[in-house]
Amino acid sequence: MLQHSKALGFFVQADLIEPLLHLHTDTSLFVASAANHMLAHILLFCQSENSQNNSKHLTVPVETKQNYSTVTVKLCEYLKKSLVLDGTSALFQSHQALKVLALLLSRAGPDLRDRLLLTVSDSLEELVTTNCSQLTRSLMDVVQAAHSSSKSEHHALNQRVDRLLSIMLNTGKPADLSYTAAAFLRSGHDDCVHKAQAARVLLLPLDIITGLSLLGQNSTADKLRLPMMEYLKSKSSCISMICASLANTPQITLMDPDCLPCPPVLIVSAVLSLLRLCNGDGSSSSGCAEAGRNLIGSGKVQKCALDVLSVLSNSSGGKVLLAEVFTLLMQYLNSPASEPTVLQKSYRTLMKWISACADLSSITDQLRKDLIQVVGKRVCDVRWEVRDSTVEFLGHLAGLCDTSEVLLGDRCFTVSLLKEALQDPESYVRASSISALAQTLAPSWQQGAAPTQEQVELVSRLHEILSQDTEGFSRRAVLQYFITWFSLCPSPTSCSLLMQSMHAVLSQGSADLDWEVKVHTLELAELLMDRVISGLRGYSNEPGAHPHPYAVTSNKVFKLQLHSEAHTWDGESDLVGVLSTLVDQGVFLVLLGGLVDCDRPVGLKACQLLMRLRDSVCPLLLGDQRVSAPDEPGVSCELPGCGWAQEVRKILGIEDADPAQKSDVVDPGDDRKPEQGGVRDEGCMVRVSVCEVLRSLGLDARLSVLTQSSDHVHNSPMSLLQDILTAGSRNTQLNSEPGLEVIVDCY
Repeated sequence: MLQHSKALGFFVQADLIEPLLHLHTDTSLFVASAANHMLAHILLFCQSENSQNNSKHLTVPVETKQNYSTVTVKLCEYLKKSLVLDGTSALFQSHQALKVLALLLSRAGPDLRDRLLLTVSDSLEELVTTNCSQLTRSLMDVVQAAHSSSKSEHHALNQRVDRLLSIMLNTGKPADLSYTAAAFLRSGHDDCVHKAQAARVLLLPLDIITGLSLLGQNSTADKLRLPMMEYLKSKSSCISMICASLANTPQITLMDPDCLPCPPVLIVSAVLSLLRLCNGDGSSSSGCAEAGRNLIGSGKVQKCALDVLSVLSNSSGGKVLLAEVFTLLMQYLNSPASEPTVLQKSYRTLMKWISACADLSSITDQLRKDLIQVVGKRVCDVRWEVRDSTVEFLGHLAGLCDTSEVLLGDRCFTVSLLKEALQDPESYVRASSISALAQTLAPSWQQGAAPTQEQVELVSRLHEILSQDTEGFSRRAVLQYFITWFSLCPSPTSCSLLMQSMHAVLSQGSADLDWEVKVHTLELAELLMDRVISGLRGYSNEPGAHPHPYAVTSNKVFKLQLHSEAHTWDGESDLVGVLSTLVDQGVFLVLLGGLVDCDRPVGLKACQLLMRLRDSVCPLLLGDQRVSAPDEPGVSCELPGCGWAQEVRKILGIEDADPAQKSDVVDPGDDRKPEQGGVRDEGCMVRVSVCEVLRSLGLDARLSVLTQSSDHVHNSPMSLLQDILTAGSRNTQLNSEPGLEVIVDCY
């Protein structure tokens, strides 16, 4: 309503400003917030005509400019008076006034901004000097809004704002100072003077506890040292203050060297010293002993410091401390008092530092032995979270081939530990070990090395997990293992063990009850399909153009190495061979089963792959004919008579198979039933033409249905109307009067 000049004129002439000011301090936060925004809107709307050309928030000229000028003066004076603290009842009023002021200063034009600052600057400075902790956040919002806006033409006003900011960064309680400094750093201002002040405030607690000179020569920081030391003597206050300082440390190290009070490497040393204190080692610290004792055994500080240390791995000059970092993390990984989360963060921090440092010459043989001992110990920890973190670390380290060999030797040690982890009772650990094995064996797959007996046994174990494991995490990891293996395999001839396993993996994966396992199975089938028919004219292995909100996406983007396998298919015999390979490997049946699956992501993926196969292979085999002739070359497959195949038969219009089409004749005296992929068939097999099936499935119409959300199907207006009518007929009594209202819960 107030966006129109006539409505605003009525609002002013009706003297509704007073009720609005009363609502501004209403006990309801919702009402008070709405009143704040209305007050800000009125002032922005009433800016003088001169500000229209300069402000991006244009005002609308009105006839009663004098009335609007009066409103502006009245509201500015109200804000000035509201900022004065004259009792506890005025605290909430001052808080609300600061909210309105921050909102106005962030949006007002230069004229209104200067007018506001000239009116309230004295009251603001008085509030700042009172050191009222309840108003610190709101005050900082106002000062930041004033500091962020364009500089005023009045030099005195700019100096006043800078003075307010300096006061807030140099006086007040330690907790308020920490918040103010952190808020200013997060604002991203280029004011080097105040950034240096904020950095000193945040580094002061670390300076006091570690004894390292992080502040340089600064008299202002010395004034804050004594109250900060007293504040740190309380354990809860000390922990919260140290965590706040640590959280802003990475941003401090990224500041310009001219603004930094100390070199970044000294900040890294301070974090290391803190971690030693938390671990009970205070011998290397020369700081305040009483405050340092508050950190012993603090898991909160340990986690925060490890996160910061991980980020500081890329800091300038920090790499010279690699050996020191390595030694400290070994102590944490060896400590029986370390929590599972602390151990996990220690592993991740170690990986970050190892990855960031190309030169590992500073890592001594003793440190390498310590790492091997720690990993062997933690992989058998009674806590599954620790075992899982250890297995993940081994996998990540194996991804850095040269680094892994330097630290752990050849991969035999890693593989033996990971194979043992496959027997872990916790499914998360089993899944992590499978993923880590894929990362460990990836280099040998890329080289096309001949499979060893150990790898043969490993594949056999993975088949057992895929068919027998009761948890979906492990089974999904098995499919991801084979996907990674296939994507890195240079050619089928160099990966004979993999190709021998493909049919069984596809068969077991497609029969799984977990929909993500089935989607990963389709991804593996897609890789095989791309590899076999990559050279066909018109074939594209690009993803489908219809994304789905529930589609499973892999963590990695796998690219097939097709340079040695690409062919140009010239004859029909080659095309028949290509399609026969897909049928023999079970790819075609996997796609058909996925098409009619009850889980939509599975059906969508299968439909897209079948359409790709139909559009690339069948036109080359059958040309433009809709029905194949008897003498046409073609490929057929056996369609089961039970399970998902029954629905496919209905789509194809196959009710009962002709006796001549039955592929197997079972001895009446033999009560065993033919098996397909490890599952006994309940009915007869029917042989069908692959291309005819692809053309008869109605894939285009099915794709349009699968790409629609469930809301489109079930929450349409027609469906809602049917629900209402059905409920109405059920609730209408036989003896009720005509036209009697029937209450229906439409929600």
